[in-house]
Amino acid sequence: MARYQAPLREINFVLNDILDAGRLTRLPGFSEATPDVLSGLVEEAARLLEEQLAPLSAKSDAGCTFQDGEVIVPEGFKPFYKLYRESGWVGLAQKTEYGGQGLPYTLGKVVEEMVSSANVAFTLYPALTASCFEAIEANGSEEQKKIYLPRLATGEWTGTMCMTEPQAGSDIGAVKTRAYPQADGRYRLEGTKIFISSGEHQMADNIVHFVLARLPDSPPGVKGLSTFIVPKFLLSTDGLPGARNTVRCLSIEHKMGLHGSCTCTLTFENAKGWRVGEPNQGIHNMFVMMNMARIMVGVQGLGQCELATQNAIRYAQERRQGKAASGGETLIEHPDVRRMLLTMKAMTEGARVLAYETGLYVDLSRHHPDAAVRQEAQDWVDLNTPLVKAFCTDAAVELAALAIQVYGGHGYIREHGIEQILRDSKILCLYEGTNGIQAMDLVRRKLTQHEGRLPRRFFERVRNEIPDDAPLRFIAQPLLKAVEDLEATTLWMQDALRTRSEDAAFGGADFLRAFALTYLGYNWLRMSRAALRHADAGFAKSKRVTAEFFVQRLLPQVHALCGTVRNPTQSLMSLSAANF
Repeated sequence: MARYQAPLREINFVLNDILDAGRLTRLPGFSEATPDVLSGLVEEAARLLEEQLAPLSAKSDAGCTFQDGEVIVPEGFKPFYKLYRESGWVGLAQKTEYGGQGLPYTLGKVVEEMVSSANVAFTLYPALTASCFEAIEANGSEEQKKIYLPRLATGEWTGTMCMTEPQAGSDIGAVKTRAYPQADGRYRLEGTKIFISSGEHQMADNIVHFVLARLPDSPPGVKGLSTFIVPKFLLSTDGLPGARNTVRCLSIEHKMGLHGSCTCTLTFENAKGWRVGEPNQGIHNMFVMMNMARIMVGVQGLGQCELATQNAIRYAQERRQGKAASGGETLIEHPDVRRMLLTMKAMTEGARVLAYETGLYVDLSRHHPDAAVRQEAQDWVDLNTPLVKAFCTDAAVELAALAIQVYGGHGYIREHGIEQILRDSKILCLYEGTNGIQAMDLVRRKLTQHEGRLPRRFFERVRNEIPDDAPLRFIAQPLLKAVEDLEATTLWMQDALRTRSEDAAFGGADFLRAFALTYLGYNWLRMSRAALRHADAGFAKSKRVTAEFFVQRLLPQVHALCGTVRNPTQSLMSLSAANF
């Protein structure tokens, strides 16, 4: 069975030595969020998750059951959710005025990583609740906020995102669910939604569905969509759940993995709902939720990277197999196994900086008193979101496969729980916008937004931080070359968007990976610098060796990827679909 131990030393190293998370205390409302307080909360969460949630992971792989319209979650989920909610973890980063803990978003992402390592299927229940909270907070009326936000912040009620329909997956403009206005100001919703995570369960007193639907007189496509609150239970005069609304679960999906998360088909049959925000602004309202959800999914991927990495290292340290050239008899002494483990360490530890830094920029964009700082931080959030979502989730699948390889045949059978990591991880590349869509977002929007300001900020910052001193020369010069190649390719992509859009689209996925690997190079530069002054010599040595591996084996991929991106695709696109 896969085991999980929270990587507390790594977490504190990133927060304090790399990102200087102590600066959060200078933001309004966060004066008490000192490094010691954050560290104490992380340790408290780690104990809870290691002792009580992680042991449920294998059991939860048996999945949810569906009977007579009701979903039964895996054994142990309901009591743990109650404990998790009552301990305040659901509303960790929500405002105190709504019953949340009022702590930084960054801390929420740290805890979310640990939850995702301990049991990624469980993560969806509180994480989507937080996303629903954010959508209503951003666009709801004062009355809606008063009714729903306190219950969502505390986890007393859970939330969902209802977008996808049988004919409308990534093509949101094809949504057909209708919302008919009623004389009393409510709406009557008719339609079917599929792939709805946490769409039905009995862990909370109510479920708040945040639904994308179309008004009768709305224009076609994405410009005609609106958003609605549709609760599972209608509220009585005292504000408590009363009669059951006519939104029903028709079935749950039987999936490759993530079995403990119920994925529902919901039907809305004369269901009562309330519009959120202005008519025909639904796609804008939903993207408030989706952009934060994409960071959430990236953090889930990071959690799976950590789970795969630490189990592979542990197994390789303990498993005696053959004799290496060095004379050692454990797997970790074999060069090829060490290559795999270093790949896993380099990607996981580099991705952690990327994910946490993005969370830190969310806090700065929301709370910094200086408008210029808020704007710059938002630029970083916008640029990083597709990188976090796509790279961390792709890495989860890659590292899960490497973990199986390290285990050999034992990794392929269920006894060790390693194959579950691969099955659970693949969905992360698909939901909240496939990773191909993330590449399109990076290329089509983030490279052109504000006349190319977002990537320019990245290139300028990395160049300014590349040192000339000897101890870091091993990474400084290769990183500078990667930055130069990526910057030239960025200019090529920006030109292609204007004149050869298919070339830009064809190269999008490779471009995103090249950008993410360059960002990880920047992260490894910073980690190498911090390791030079670290008190623990063994820890510092581990960081130095992993950085050297990244520079020698992973960073050179940037040049190959950039070369691939710049290839023309006219002949490739000329092949007819019939001749494939």
